[in-house]
Order: sequence, then structure tokens, then C-alpha cells
Amino acid sequence: MSMSRRSFIKRAAFSGMAVTAVLSGADVAAASINSGNEFASIINLTKCDGCKNFGTPSCVAACRSKNQNRFPQAQKPIGDYWPQTKHEDWSEKQELSNRLTPYNWTYVQHLQVEHEGQEYEIHVPRRCLHCDNPPCASLCPFGVNEKMPEGPVLINPNGCFGGAKCRDVCPWEIPQRQGGVGLYLQVAPKYAGGGVMYKCDMCYDLIQKGQQPACVSACPNNALIFGLKGDMHDYARQWAQENSGYLYGLEEHGGTSTIYLSAVPFEAIHDAILNQEIDGKPGKPAMPVGVGNILDEPAGMAQGFLIAPVAGLLGAGLSVYKIMTGADNDENNEA
Repeated sequence: MSMSRRSFIKRAAFSGMAVTAVLSGADVAAASINSGNEFASIINLTKCDGCKNFGTPSCVAACRSKNQNRFPQAQKPIGDYWPQTKHEDWSEKQELSNRLTPYNWTYVQHLQVEHEGQEYEIHVPRRCLHCDNPPCASLCPFGVNEKMPEGPVLINPNGCFGGAKCRDVCPWEIPQRQGGVGLYLQVAPKYAGGGVMYKCDMCYDLIQKGQQPACVSACPNNALIFGLKGDMHDYARQWAQENSGYLYGLEEHGGTSTIYLSAVPFEAIHDAILNQEIDGKPGKPAMPVGVGNILDEPAGMAQGFLIAPVAGLLGAGLSVYKIMTGADNDENNEA
């Protein structure tokens, strides 16, 4: 009896051979042709050793290398976010690889996790989870966040004003802002936004070419795998059953396109992150278990619209109007 490629991948996954469950480039290309085929990734924390023998984890280095030509080039001096007296500028800290920044879209958290009287060394790659129903896309006041059919959630840097509402509604505070770049400099530098938001895009351009995300290809331990979402979910559930393990991302925030596998509960991982103080503050981004989606409840929707207020759009519209009518020039001349 003949067996289709899809069937082979699923059976291989169930047998525990995770690497064979990964779609090859040809598989990705073939699947992309068929509409409705969505991809997902698995991050197996029992296999990730944090690349302790490397200066920078392989997934982090691969992400930085692949995306460096897209990193923001800030115009100095950077103005504050009106009416606030502050702005975010990471341009002098581009080398940081131990946290999320506009120049570092994935990193690895190194944790000491206690569970049932034992201490575990856990390494957690962190990046955008690419939610199934992302509030960042639904509530962006400028409409530049989009959930793609293949799974990634993208931010269009050419239209982003850096209002950071996407970060406000993200339970993991993933998107990071860089001031001094973006459309607001041409449209309303005094009144709107204050930069551009940046985050992982699941290497969407590589997926379109039939290739795997850079972090997946670079992992030396096959801790990251990538394939059709249904296959990845089936594999994750089977793995959890066979290993008495724990999953994160299948249910959290209404479901995501990134599933973590762990031998210890994610409640313990969440607590370890909070106990890992950084500059005297609790560690983050935390991993709250069972966190809900703000779009799932009417009250959450109302809260979401407060987070992404219409006032922001009105302010931007007022600024554009003033520029178009020359009002700003008149004020400058009077000054």
C-alpha cells in the first residue's frame, strides 16, 4: 500500500523521530501552494541546552544574521513621544542578545527551575508565538499588523507609527520599539507614535521560498522543528502523552503557532522567570499558563479598544491636517 508524504511525516512523528517530522524545503514549497495550509514550530525544552558551548545561541545568531539588513537605522537626535518626555532607543545597544530588542528578535532565557524538590536547568528560546487570533493585529490603530494564511503575524514597518499598542495587548510583551525611524518622521514627528515596532516574523520570506525559518535550520540539537500546523499539534500531544510532559501554546491566548514541550510544568518555569530579577525588577517576558485572549470576551474587547484608543488616530489625523495646511510652519515662523 502506498503512503503519501503527509502520512509518512505524521507516522514518523508519532514514532518519536522528531527530525523526520520536519518539512523539507520541497515539502514547505508544496504545502504553501495549497491554500489553507498553516505552519507552526515546536520548541522542545528537553533538547535545548542553550548552546552553552557557543558565545551566542545558534538560533539567536542565525536570526540576527538573517535579519540584520532589516534592522532600524535611527535618525538622531530622537525626539520624545509627545506628550511624554521619553523615547526608546536601542541603537547604541545593538549587540545585546540576551533580551528582545528591535535588533534582537529572539533570545534564550537560562533558568534554574524547581519542581517537586528537584532543580532543573532549563533554556527557553523566546520570540513571537504567532497567535491564532492575534489582538496585536486586530487592535493596531494603524492597521499594520497582519496574520498571514501561512501562520506568521507580521508588522509592516513602512506603515507603523510605533504606538506600541501591539506590545500592550501581548501577554508576553514581544514587540519592541525603536525611535527615530518610520513613517511618523515624515507625517507627524511631533504628535504621532514614535518609531517602529519590531519582532520575529517566522522568516516569512523563507517560508514563501519553501525554506525553514533560520532559527530552525540553525539549531544543532533539533530542539526546534517546523512543519504543517496540524502535524505539529499532533506530534506535541503525542509527545506529551508518551513522556508525561507539558505543553505551552496550544491553549494559551487562544492558541498559537509555537508550541513548547517541557518535562517540568510551565507554572514552575513561569515562577522561575519572575524570580530571575533583572535590574531589581521581576524577570520577563513571563510565561503565564492559561492566559486568555483579550478578544475572546466582550469585556476584553472593550478593554482592547481602550488600549488602542481612537484618540490616537485623532491625534495623528490632527497632525497630518496641520502639516497639510502649513499650520506647523506658521507656528515655527512665529517662534
